[in-house]
Amino acid sequence: MALTSGTRLGPYEIQSPLGAGGMGEVYRAKDTRLDRIVAIKVLPTHLSDNPEFKQRFEREARTVSSLNHPHICHLYDIGSQDGTDFLVMEFLDGETLAERLRRGALPFAELLKIGMEVAEALEIAHRAGILHRDLKPGNIMLTKAGTKLMDFGLAKPASLGATGSASAPLLSAARTMSGPTPVSPLTTAGSIVGTIQYMSPEQIEGKEADLRSDIFAFGAVLYEMAMGKRAFEGKSQISVASAILEKDPEPISATKPLTPAAFDHLVAACLAKDREERFQSAHDVRLELKAISKSPLSLAVAPAPASSALGPLLLSVGGAVLFALAVIMFYFSQRANAPALSVCAYIPPPPQTTFRASGFDAGPVVVSPDGKTLAFSAVDDKGHTNLWLRPLDAQQATMLPSTEDAASPFWSPDGHYLGFVADRKLKKVSISGGDAQTLADDVYSGSGDWSSDGVILFCKQNFGPISQIPASGGSARDPPWPRRSCELQSIFPSRR
Repeated sequence: MALTSGTRLGPYEIQSPLGAGGMGEVYRAKDTRLDRIVAIKVLPTHLSDNPEFKQRFEREARTVSSLNHPHICHLYDIGSQDGTDFLVMEFLDGETLAERLRRGALPFAELLKIGMEVAEALEIAHRAGILHRDLKPGNIMLTKAGTKLMDFGLAKPASLGATGSASAPLLSAARTMSGPTPVSPLTTAGSIVGTIQYMSPEQIEGKEADLRSDIFAFGAVLYEMAMGKRAFEGKSQISVASAILEKDPEPISATKPLTPAAFDHLVAACLAKDREERFQSAHDVRLELKAISKSPLSLAVAPAPASSALGPLLLSVGGAVLFALAVIMFYFSQRANAPALSVCAYIPPPPQTTFRASGFDAGPVVVSPDGKTLAFSAVDDKGHTNLWLRPLDAQQATMLPSTEDAASPFWSPDGHYLGFVADRKLKKVSISGGDAQTLADDVYSGSGDWSSDGVILFCKQNFGPISQIPASGGSARDPPWPRRSCELQSIFPSRR
């Protein structure tokens, strides 16, 4: 039964629906006692009416609620009112990894950061004796504060090397974040518990899951982040299950030769058919990811064994790259009158930070009008985001003050200023330093462009109309051409 706005479940006041699935409906609600926004998941009647389920549900909820960790969505409370049983969870504002992956594979630095955070969350859950059993991109949330592992909806007490049939799910699995509900992958019902594209071979065979089953699912998620496609695909559940049982996915390095050999090995080990051949703990996986992240030079792929068919491919690719570099160097050496320009082939994020390419910290790296300086947003290990500048002929980047929470930077035509969005405001800041100036309020989109006549074009909302404002400050107004939607306008008229 759908709940309307204003309905009260104990101290929780329903505000709006967030999503629905076979195991319940999820609503945005307000905790009137603590004055905070929460997510309420209402369980369907056919589960709530089962006394055995309710008893197991309450026991499991107490266990899951003990997982107090910054990368795990918190379960705050459970309750029942007038025959309606519900869960109260942390409200997450952002996008799921599944939604992010619709735009393609992730940059490697971002992949490693998300991977380490998910591995840490799994490690904490496993140490508490809890399996997830439905780890997938749709249950990984990308928020401003970092990654959140959600919906221990099929969670059960952990075991290692156990046998037997899989037990029924105890908690429901559904989204707890804001935004539209995407079309979910194929899911199973009945004795097979989980989302089939990320299920381990032992789960497909009906055996009981253990810690290493979550490791397999995590390997499938890492593969998808790197490749932009699932490790195991098919036109039906049967064909997907067959692929999981009988096939190995194409090595990542076969498509992306610059993938570190250590990462290729890590994913392959996570996806081993025999769970005895996999990594045996999320802790070990996290340490491997951390080691890879600390070695930027590992982006140069290690040579494959002589027996591998990949070796000739890598040698040929390496030879082609060297030849191209030689041609470029010769070309520039002949341009005696041109100023020398030093270009780094690999530009890592500043120390103790990482790049973000999705979510609230989003925004591409932008090159200054003279082509000599990069501007980008980066988030530090405490979750603070700022704008950074890096000349192409320098080894270090410099953080711009007064740019907290900045996203989507864009340059002024003279290269002296950067425009950006922070705290839902359109701002500009001088690259020589000083306080940022607020130009417009209530800006919920990062799109912007700065014309040569001192006018900034921007969007207050995604898919909304384009507005303009003087770069020196003033009132925002409609541009002099017919109103256009930001959804359709990929190149602003100011640059034409």
